[in-house]
Amino acid sequence: MKNSLYIGVMSGTSLDGVDIALVSITKNDISFKLGHTYQIPDNIKSDLLTICEQKQSSLQKLGEIDHQLGELYATAINNFIKNNQINKKNIVAIGCHGQTIYHSPTGHYPFTMQIGDANIIAARTGITTIADFRRRDVALGGQGAPLVPAFHNAIFHNPNKNRVILNIGGISNITVLTPNKPIIGYDTGPGNVLLDSWIMANLNKSYDHDAIWAKTGNINQPLLDQLLQEYYFEQPYPKSTGRELFNLSWLKQKVSKFNLSPQDIQATLVELTVRSTVNELLNKQLLDPSLPCELLICGGGAKNPLIIERFSKLLVNWLVNTTDQHGISGDYMEAIAFAWLAYCRMNNLVSNIPSVTGATKSVSLGVIYPS
Repeated sequence: MKNSLYIGVMSGTSLDGVDIALVSITKNDISFKLGHTYQIPDNIKSDLLTICEQKQSSLQKLGEIDHQLGELYATAINNFIKNNQINKKNIVAIGCHGQTIYHSPTGHYPFTMQIGDANIIAARTGITTIADFRRRDVALGGQGAPLVPAFHNAIFHNPNKNRVILNIGGISNITVLTPNKPIIGYDTGPGNVLLDSWIMANLNKSYDHDAIWAKTGNINQPLLDQLLQEYYFEQPYPKSTGRELFNLSWLKQKVSKFNLSPQDIQATLVELTVRSTVNELLNKQLLDPSLPCELLICGGGAKNPLIIERFSKLLVNWLVNTTDQHGISGDYMEAIAFAWLAYCRMNNLVSNIPSVTGATKSVSLGVIYPS
């Protein structure tokens, strides 16, 4: 284990916490050791939501929250190390994704912006930190997302079946592992982001535990059809999206044409999360029809029983599981992946996949901030 330990840090679109994973990584083995999730303070979460949804901020506020996030990540990492009695000398590097506040990979001047000052993380922890994973891929003409498919391929590839790994965080993204075909991965659309925003707006709850509220409503097909008409769903891959498109303002504009109960809207949003992915898997030539198909779900959405139920019903003849059933924690999947991405950067190994992101070549992603 000595000198093979990496820490991965992830805070995603859902803003439901800072996930930290300790991972042992060698050339022939990736082993998740332990993880913990730390809360994001309400004031930081509120500021981030304001920036993401209003799409504007003062330079003063942006600089301050960049600093605050750096301190938050560093404090969480130090607490994690202390509480688990980890020897810092055995940690090779930290891989920190940072917090995406805007993602625009297809504009006239493509860019993606993640904040959370990695200089502060390296300074406060005394550990080499890798961050800024996405912008090199964008510079090479790629989407800068998703980056986790390379990791999925390393641990889930099976030569005898079609495997799709679905991460349902704030945004849903898939990795398609089909034997003898290029790896494909992209954002299919909203995961929990609209579900969480809608229940917060109506019940002041951060999420719909066990889909209890959604289960009291009914799917409204006309609204679902309207939501699925969003242009993003028609775009070919590679593609990626985020809160800059799928947010509460977008949702309110869509539902304003309907006279529905809030719980009917919530039930319909669950179906949107499921259908936007199912439509991709059933209508595109992604898979080898001669091989069995398996869907492995991870992320917060894997804990939503209604989401799992709907996938199982709609994907006839598919085996629907969670990644936990294959020995990889769905809660810490992305944090583990960024530990692995840090390992790749420290060893100068390529870590993007052009068939996924659309980049012109494979490179080792991330910027090294020495301790």
